Amino acid sequence: MTFGEKLKEARKKNGLSQEELAELIGVSRAAVAKWETDKGLPDIENLKAAAGLLDVSIDYLLDDGGSIDLCVTKKAIDLKKYGSGKKLSRFKKLEIKERIVREEYPDAEIIRLTLTEIRNTKGETVADQAIGWFALLLGGIPLFGTQEAGKLANSLDQQYYLVNKDKNQYFVLLTDEHIIARKLSTKITEKKFEIGDRKFRTMGNV
Repeated sequence: MTFGEKLKEARKKNGLSQEELAELIGVSRAAVAKWETDKGLPDIENLKAAAGLLDVSIDYLLDDGGSIDLCVTKKAIDLKKYGSGKKLSRFKKLEIKERIVREEYPDAEIIRLTLTEIRNTKGETVADQAIGWFALLLGGIPLFGTQEAGKLANSLDQQYYLVNKDKNQYFVLLTDEHIIARKLSTKITEKKFEIGDRKFRTMGNV
């Protein structure tokens, strides 16, 4: 099996979409798609992140042999059952997601995270600069940073948490449909930290 085939098999066995895997590693969905079709390889940091996320060795992904032992959990959630039948506001969704994560980890320390930045890839940076200069040349407002701002806006319905349970720490993502937890190999203790191309800041306990 190729690297891409192994990565795809591990992702599917864990029930993750390309987008969900990308979120947990901290890259774009397009990057994961390239890796899975063997049109590109991750750099060493993303390779380590992918291996750690799926709890497989780098040797397994790059060489023959090895067995898959996943350490990512994914569960479907239904926000509507916590509501009153009305359309849920963004604030109400956040309130429900915090209730869900407390129910999932009743005896754990749960730390709120805020996503402060999603860095562009090199290609996105070039495109962003082109958009900015083009707008400036036309006499408009220089629109630099629009792609990063757009990615942040698209992530507003996603909530992130660090969960300390027993001796383990989990990076937890809640979308409107799922709760996904990734067991971290190295415990995060800083108030500001990075996972892949995403920067986070802790915001106190739930």
